Amino acid sequence: MRPLSQMLSEHELIVLRVIGEWYELDLTGANKVACVQALTGVIANLDLELEIQYLPLEEAAALRALVAGGGRLPLATFSRSYGEVRQMGPGRLERDEPWLAPENAAEGLWYRGFLQRAFDETDDGLVEFYYLPQELYDKFPQDEVEDEVVSRNEHSWPEVTPAPGSWSVAETSIVDDMTTLLAAAQKDVLTAELSETVAGWLLNKTASRYQLLLLLAEEMGMLRRSETGLRPTRDTVDWLQKGREQQCQLLAEAWRDSQWRELYHVPMLVCEGDGWQYDPRLVREVLLATMPLTTKWYAWKDVLAYIHENDPDFQRPDGDYDSWYIREVQQMGYLSGFSSWWDVEGRQLIYLLTHVLPWLGMVEHSAAGTTAAGEVGVNCYRLTARGLAWLRGEEPEGDKVTVPLVVQSNGEIVVPFNAGRYERFQVARVTVPWPVVVGEPFSYRLTPRSLMQAKEQGIQVGRIMDFLREASERPLPASVKRALKRWQERGTEGKVSGVVVLRVREAEILETLRQNSKTQPYLGESLGSLAVIIQHDQWPEFCQAVAELGLLLDIEVDY
Repeated sequence: MRPLSQMLSEHELIVLRVIGEWYELDLTGANKVACVQALTGVIANLDLELEIQYLPLEEAAALRALVAGGGRLPLATFSRSYGEVRQMGPGRLERDEPWLAPENAAEGLWYRGFLQRAFDETDDGLVEFYYLPQELYDKFPQDEVEDEVVSRNEHSWPEVTPAPGSWSVAETSIVDDMTTLLAAAQKDVLTAELSETVAGWLLNKTASRYQLLLLLAEEMGMLRRSETGLRPTRDTVDWLQKGREQQCQLLAEAWRDSQWRELYHVPMLVCEGDGWQYDPRLVREVLLATMPLTTKWYAWKDVLAYIHENDPDFQRPDGDYDSWYIREVQQMGYLSGFSSWWDVEGRQLIYLLTHVLPWLGMVEHSAAGTTAAGEVGVNCYRLTARGLAWLRGEEPEGDKVTVPLVVQSNGEIVVPFNAGRYERFQVARVTVPWPVVVGEPFSYRLTPRSLMQAKEQGIQVGRIMDFLREASERPLPASVKRALKRWQERGTEGKVSGVVVLRVREAEILETLRQNSKTQPYLGESLGSLAVIIQHDQWPEFCQAVAELGLLLDIEVDY
């Protein structure tokens, strides 16, 4: 904040003389320096509590709002509740005399010398504020200033009772999906967008959650970018070897400080352009500071209403609701003005309560709650015991039980849900994963290709056998041991692939196709003089090449 003398010196001379009239000072003929000195001496010694008693109620409320804001509020925020001072030059001031009929509380305080506006540097750049001079702010007792700030998480709202079985049950599958992605990175199959292949390995196939996990893994130092894509680091092993509850809490902590932009993933909203500032951490900060530290059920609307009333500008510190380019899906106009708060900030808060925090296992939610007053169909949420411990800063529990994996005689490796994530990661390095089925164990299969990939990573068959024996806590099936040793000695002895068998009536036709430069690249291994293999994924292109030759073939295809 600025001192009173600096604030007054920024006023026009005519305004200083008008302010003087409030305090029975005759400043007629005095220059600006003399006016500032005289007013500073009077205003700095005011009995402010007495002055407030004589102020109109709205002006008194505006003054206390500034005090609650630490002596200043962003111009847009203050103006939304208490109006804005009309900017006028000396000529218009003399002609209109706005101090005789202030349009709002802001103008009332302005022409009493209690208010000024200026730009200050903040973490979000230059922001214009209305502020009290330092001398006036210091007159308010410190305990009164503190009373304006509600302590963290101490709000009291009516409880809600959800219908039995109506709520989403908290789970920790995010830990398992992170393990899957770390293992997939080992094989260079991760991409910025969720591929169909990787989606088949995930318990939750939501693209937004996939992108969140990728970013968290990078920010936590578990993945690094290389020429071939994202690759695991040494930090991966540290995380994998921790207990499930510890892993959940580490992901939640990483999310709280992450640069992942939830606003860009809120359903029904489209964010455009890069010219507006947005700090995704601010919405988490205000929500986590508002949620009561209890596992009782509360209505979303009470959480949102409290934030809307007490800290609506949490992610727009300058109070500017007109410069963000956000619109609803299938709508051309942008959501602007403070009236759009419920459509933007409100939806974003709900997205955290119904998507992100449940993904992290910290919140459960329901759309079938009933209030004590009998209101039904109320959307509600509660913190899980895990979420409560996290917000309280308590140490998470360790894994109570970890079970061994199972190596079957056909080369399939079954990894139960409550097996160690480190063990599953190691299994994935030397096997091919099968698509995940929710509610069933993870399943992997040893193949020549997976063993070759392991060998390229420096993992020898002997190490694989030792690991599987230790992780399963039993001797390897004889068939698996024999197959691994045979591959070590002979390599790949067979291959299964999807192909098309092309059969022709005459050998001359097949020879013609082999001689032609357009069709020859598609022809694979011959199966006698009348048949040839064509790769399944190349069949459409081959048919097109044959048609371009003008050949009419009587073709029988075996798939």
